[in-house]
Amino acid sequence: MGILASLALATALASQWVYAHGGLANYTVGETWYRGYDPDQPAEDQDGKPWMIQRKWASIDPIFSATSPFLACNDPGTPPPSYIPVAAGDNITAVYWYWLHPVGPMTAWLAACPAEAEGGCAAADVNEVGWFKVWEAGLQEGTVTEGMWWQKSFQNWDGSPDLWPVTIPAALRPGLYMIRHEILSIHIEDKPQFYPECAHLNITGAGTAVPPASYLKKFPGAYDPEDPSIKINIYTDAMRNTYNYTIPGGPIWDGKL
Repeated sequence: MGILASLALATALASQWVYAHGGLANYTVGETWYRGYDPDQPAEDQDGKPWMIQRKWASIDPIFSATSPFLACNDPGTPPPSYIPVAAGDNITAVYWYWLHPVGPMTAWLAACPAEAEGGCAAADVNEVGWFKVWEAGLQEGTVTEGMWWQKSFQNWDGSPDLWPVTIPAALRPGLYMIRHEILSIHIEDKPQFYPECAHLNITGAGTAVPPASYLKKFPGAYDPEDPSIKINIYTDAMRNTYNYTIPGGPIWDGKL
């Protein structure tokens, strides 16, 4: 399972991320911090370690294609041995250090894994499971070109972490799940940058709800590469006068049947 770390320790880890902009460094549930994978540190110090709860991502570079097999959980997406315990209805917070890009939507997804006796999340095929969106944020105000995006508003420049809290649907049926955080940066003309990371969760609770099939998506497959929200030039005259943006991937499942 995860390791308990003090805020002081987590702050110390931030020094690794001062110049990085491509990944989710830590997770928190309540006061407990969980360490994610760090592509800047030796793989042998992380691969298969009992405290690891995040799928491996070997580079801060983005995924550039909406049809890449690594769109699900980054490259190579190797599963960790452990899980973050979290109760349905509680928050899990993704921790970034000095996220730099300002434009584009952010989404969070869950996918159910096989039972532990069947291999758990380590046995899950990230390209075949049914992902369902549980959180999203995009353009908050202003125009597509010059407005305020949530991706920009969650950034901190005082050395403190950039925090992204997501609530696990309270009615969700307990079990083993993967959580997928994705930042889609669209600041370069017609060249979207996808930054996905996945972690393993052991969700507890008394809920019985699961999302209808219409909410379930696959990665790749959830996005059309020609979607005007993905293949976009935000610097056109039209975008300078556009005050709305449709976040790709379909609707959020709120936990209701």
